[in-house]
Formats: sequence, structure tokens, C-alpha cells
Amino acid sequence: MSVLAVTGGVGGAKLAVGLAHILKPDQLVFLVNTGDDFCHLGLHISPDLDTLVYSLAGVACPKKGWGRRDETWSFVKTLNDLGGPAWFQLGDKDLALHVYRTQILNDGGSLTDATKEIAEALDVKHSVLPCSDDPIATVVDSEVGELSFQHYFVKHQCRPRVKRIKYDGAEHARLNLSLDLATISMVVICPSNPYLSVDPILAIPDFRKFLQSPNVPVLAVSPIVQGRALKGPTTKIMTELGYTVDNKTVARHYKELLTGLIVDEGDATDCETIMSLGIECIARNTVMRTLDDRIRLAQETLEFGNTLAN
Repeated sequence: MSVLAVTGGVGGAKLAVGLAHILKPDQLVFLVNTGDDFCHLGLHISPDLDTLVYSLAGVACPKKGWGRRDETWSFVKTLNDLGGPAWFQLGDKDLALHVYRTQILNDGGSLTDATKEIAEALDVKHSVLPCSDDPIATVVDSEVGELSFQHYFVKHQCRPRVKRIKYDGAEHARLNLSLDLATISMVVICPSNPYLSVDPILAIPDFRKFLQSPNVPVLAVSPIVQGRALKGPTTKIMTELGYTVDNKTVARHYKELLTGLIVDEGDATDCETIMSLGIECIARNTVMRTLDDRIRLAQETLEFGNTLAN
């Protein structure tokens, strides 16, 4: 029986690393957001998949949490000098990965095939699966019109006010065919942005139906700590969509799916309200600054999940 970790982005990758230090490869599978994927300069870019693989491999940039450690930038500098679209920063090492992935796809391989080859080349032992091999695209409906995710997030640096978020293709997407749901004994939703990193996965009909099954505990670690997200545009997006930025909003967002929610110890007073929604809740230190923090929170998450399964 395996734990399925649902993740996307830097925040989710931190807990994922902790889980990978505790659970063996046959005990843990990662299901990763692909709503951020896009084609740039003819290359297939998969930011969340790469962030997780780099993090598990120990080669992620420690300061940014994404991209490669000790990266160089000759390619993007030359592209800029030529007047090309240099708004999306492609490091030289990162570029090689995108070229290789695109070659695999052009040769008839799937995104799952490409991710497996890349992960194995970087000595990642755990299974890292795109949520689907069918295309899913996160689209931000903003005050300046509809923007693909990377144009909103990178090119416009999250400045436009968000009116709505949709996930094109998700309603027809098939859950990754390599994922055997019958082997899953627990689902952990990592502390990723609910609207940008998790919802594209939850929008896949087959997966959402599975999560609504009463047979498997589903727990999440909230990305909100004392009224704000520690990283990324979560706080801004929640505010612009008209939500209060707190754990109770996160609980209501996942209410149809969750068995349990872990909030930060500074938000322990939220637990009573969350439990009134029918969701078990515990408070722990959810701020992960070090590897020890990630392993500790992962252990606490698994222990909580085991109590929910009993």
C-alpha cells in the first residue's frame, strides 16, 4: 500500500522531500500538477515536475527553491541580445533538460515517459507522475484579459488582478494511467497553492471521484500561516477572489475531499471551526526552513494520516 502525495510548486516540494526521506520508493508516489506546462521556444516546459525532480535529486537552487543549483545563464543572455523572448528565464542546465524532454515527446513518448527518464538520470528513486498525459492548461482570467499561467506568473509577475481561474482540458483529461489507485492507502495534499497548483489535478474527474471515496483518508497541509502564504501569490489570489486568507477558507475549499487538515501551530485556534466542518484538524509547526523541518513535518503528517485511517 502506498501514500500518494499531490503536489506542485516550491511549497509542495518541501514536504515531498521530507516524505521521500521517510518512505521507500514502493511506499510513495508523487502526482504532480501539469497546469503550468507550456510551450516556449518550441520546447515543452514542465515547471512543477522539474521543481519536484530537482528537489528530490538535491540539485534545486537552495535560494529560489526552483531551477538548478549553480546554474549559468549564457543562453538566455544571448537570446536577449538577439531581441528574443527572454522573459522566461531558462538556465543553461535547465535548458538541456527541456530539450531532452521535447525530443522524447517528439519521438512519440509521453510526458510520463519523459519524466521517468529524466528522474532516473538524476537518480530519483521515487515515482514522479504527471497528473495526466493529456494537456491541462491553467488560465487566469484577469483585469487585462485571459492569460496563460506562465504569462500571468512570470511575464506579468502576478500583477494583474485575478477574476477567475480555469483549467482548460481538465474535464476531459484522464488521470495518469500509470497510477494504480487500488494500491493507495493515504492521500497527502502538500502545501501548494490550492488554486494554481492543486486544483488542476483535482479537476480531473476520475481523480476527484476517487478522493470522494470514504475508503482512503485524504489530508492536507495548509499553505497559510497566520493569515498569509509564505511563498508565491496565494495570498494575493485569495484576496482578489474574495476569500479570507486563513485556514478555514482552505478547509472549505477542500471540504468535499478532506478527512484531515494540518495547520500551523500559530493557528491552533482555527482547529475547532475546521472540525465543525467535519474535518479533523491538528496544529503543528508547518514552516519548513531546513531539511530537518521537512522530515519532521512529513513524519507528523503520516502519523496524523494513520490515525485517520484507523
